[in-house]
Amino acid sequence: MRRTLFNARPLIAITFLFAAVLSFATAAAMADDDADEPATVDERAAIEKTINNCFGWAIEKDFDLFYNTIADDSAFISVTPYAKVKFGVADVKAGAGFWASPDFKAISHEIRDLHITFAKSGEVAWFFCYVDDFNTWKGEPANWENVRWTGVVEKRDGQWRIVQQHFSWPTEN
Repeated sequence: MRRTLFNARPLIAITFLFAAVLSFATAAAMADDDADEPATVDERAAIEKTINNCFGWAIEKDFDLFYNTIADDSAFISVTPYAKVKFGVADVKAGAGFWASPDFKAISHEIRDLHITFAKSGEVAWFFCYVDDFNTWKGEPANWENVRWTGVVEKRDGQWRIVQQHFSWPTEN
């Protein structure tokens, strides 16, 4: 019989036990992370609805829907490729005549590649997507196509509202 300095069986057993404990600990930690994650399916769906309503209101010119989609105070910020940045809902309402005009007609919109990330509090989230917005002005196409849209939504009184948004067109390098 050959003698060795140590018996390999206990070492293998300890290694296996360590790996098993590590696997269970990792799985438990991941489960805890998921349990703390505020991004429930219902909350994500509510945010997606808010994001879609930010454009969808225009087809019927449902201004109440629009104003209930964005922050209804001076915290709202909207940055578009146009010269004026809108600070607060009062700025938005002051420019609403454009959309109310019979010369403006919304046709449809599409949100693509939507990514939503929740803050740990569950009361704030930020998003990124591409949007196509099809409409006409005086019968001529006035579309936004392949526009990048980023924003922040906040849950206020149980309703998700957009508090900040930024639109831009990608440029080729």
